[in-house]
Amino acid sequence: MLIGRETEIDILKQALQTTEAELIAIYGRRRVGKTFLIRNVYADRILFDFSGMHNSGVQQQLENFSNTLSSVSRTKIPLAVPASWIQAFEALKTYVTPLIKKQKSVLFFDEFPWIDSRKSGFLQAFEHFWNSWASKQNNIVVVICGSAASWMIRKIVNNKGGLHNRITRKIRLLPFTLYETEVYLKSRRINLDRYQLLQLYMVLGGIPHHLKNINSGESAIQNIDRLCFTKDGMLKNEFGNLYDSLFEHSDKHVAVVRALAKKPSGLTRSEIIEVNKLTSGGAITKLLEELSESGFIMSHTPFNKTSKENIYKLSDEYSRFYLKFMEGNKASGQGTWIKQSGSASWKSWSGSAFEGICLKHTSQIKKALGISGVYTEESAWRYPGGNGENGTQIDLVIDRQDFCINICEAKFSATDFIIDKKYASELRDKLNIFKEKTKTKKTLFLTMITTFGTRQNEYKLSLVQNEVKMDALFEREG
Repeated sequence: MLIGRETEIDILKQALQTTEAELIAIYGRRRVGKTFLIRNVYADRILFDFSGMHNSGVQQQLENFSNTLSSVSRTKIPLAVPASWIQAFEALKTYVTPLIKKQKSVLFFDEFPWIDSRKSGFLQAFEHFWNSWASKQNNIVVVICGSAASWMIRKIVNNKGGLHNRITRKIRLLPFTLYETEVYLKSRRINLDRYQLLQLYMVLGGIPHHLKNINSGESAIQNIDRLCFTKDGMLKNEFGNLYDSLFEHSDKHVAVVRALAKKPSGLTRSEIIEVNKLTSGGAITKLLEELSESGFIMSHTPFNKTSKENIYKLSDEYSRFYLKFMEGNKASGQGTWIKQSGSASWKSWSGSAFEGICLKHTSQIKKALGISGVYTEESAWRYPGGNGENGTQIDLVIDRQDFCINICEAKFSATDFIIDKKYASELRDKLNIFKEKTKTKKTLFLTMITTFGTRQNEYKLSLVQNEVKMDALFEREG
């Protein structure tokens, strides 16, 4: 059963209605549901469904191709293994040609980057296949899919060779939103309240494959305990596999992820270079682009700054949780997380995790504030202080075209949040420092984003102009 993905489904279905060949590129991080989406939308139209093999040479890939083609063509005698990818595509043309006369049909190449093994000639052969034949067949849709998002962008979407400007449609598949997560789990008869769902999302993110392993009748803490800390937990060893499967020389990618995990407020490009002792230049640019396109990090241009001063933050929930609570944890086995989930460390970490979730749901926050139709720019902001001045940071700045700015504070708590005298003083300082250092003339609205709301007291009444509760984050987009 497909949950959400309305925009992506429309794109895929539109490709079946045109009177010309379509070449669709779909990419997104591992386990996000790319293959499931294609196979469900195009279930009765797929003529050929071929998936690349990880870390396999050209001979193994060609054998796999031959076996797949033999299977779908139902030959009694297995087809000979092609000597090259040119031959492989000629065999595919022979099989497909009579079948596409009946209706518009789909050729699906999954894990496309893996097929293009070193010196295999695969990409050049595919380019020739598309340009010389497939692009001229009005009744064909070719879908190429890959988890290595950076490879897909570099080699396919921004191809400078034979596939330059040949992609007719592209889809970057993102993890589920909170709304989609809730709908998906309900479809599996899992009924947890939204506070529990937020706790799950902080660890699993909106990755369908991970959410599929949530058990009915278990709390968020119990599910996290089973998936992450038991001997056979599905996520116990996922971290290393995750990065190794997506990136060549993944140690550098992991090093950047580790650095960002230690700094929830984020790091600039120059700070990342300094922390990891990297050299400035094209290599670091490529590395950051790869992590960003694959959905592991996100960048924000600080208020009144340029993109050169972007702040990068770790946005992958599982990586953030793994590095904080799983890696190097001497305690393991059933019950580990049940014991640790009430610790001060968890409470502190959950605050920054909630901030990250809010940054991914800014459209829902805007909707709750009644400013969906107002052009805005969202960013984080920080002032380091020094020379006797206090530093500060703001979780989310919503800069509005109507000459107002929402200064958003995200607070995760098990009950309604209380602004005490000390925190009220910090909030006043934050607003004053922002106004002074940015020189903005816009009206500032202090906005609290909390789980269960902010308790009414004198400090809330005097400081807070807007309030957004967690239920708003579960709203459907649009």
